[in-house]
Amino acid sequence: MTTFSRRSLVGGLAVGGGIVATAALAEPKRLEIDALKKDADTACVYHCDFGDPQRLQQMAVNTSNHLSVYDADPFKLKIVVVAHGGGIKPFLKDLEGTPWAGNPMPPEVFQRFEDLAKSGVEVYLCQITFKNNKIDLAKARTNDFIRLVPSGVATVAALQGKGYAYIKVG
Repeated sequence: MTTFSRRSLVGGLAVGGGIVATAALAEPKRLEIDALKKDADTACVYHCDFGDPQRLQQMAVNTSNHLSVYDADPFKLKIVVVAHGGGIKPFLKDLEGTPWAGNPMPPEVFQRFEDLAKSGVEVYLCQITFKNNKIDLAKARTNDFIRLVPSGVATVAALQGKGYAYIKVG
């Protein structure tokens, strides 16, 4: 009969917990459709299904301008960017092994979204895009403002149903 000391049991649990925690950090947090909510009087969903850096930069400028009217106050205005298809490009750690491997994304595009996140902007990435393009979810950046949603287009529709205005740049 094998015996375990309390110390080895606690140590094993700590190591196992560390492994689970590390695995959990390997991809963004998930957000289910039924958990979506509108928590500001004015809310807007920016629909991003394109990976063109100039268009993404323009969307970031528009989002920044939009925020400026509300003093960048996340209690006055909630903005969510829903990205699917090529729209996930700036939110990937790298493009190696993706359909966009030959089309680099300038790092300043992601930096713009990091800056917008300081005013409460969130980015929701479509899990179907990852699945259909055989992209490992671990390629997604894990910043706090990024979430995985089951479907980009379903999320856009659900947000509209909750009272979010719809904007598409370009």
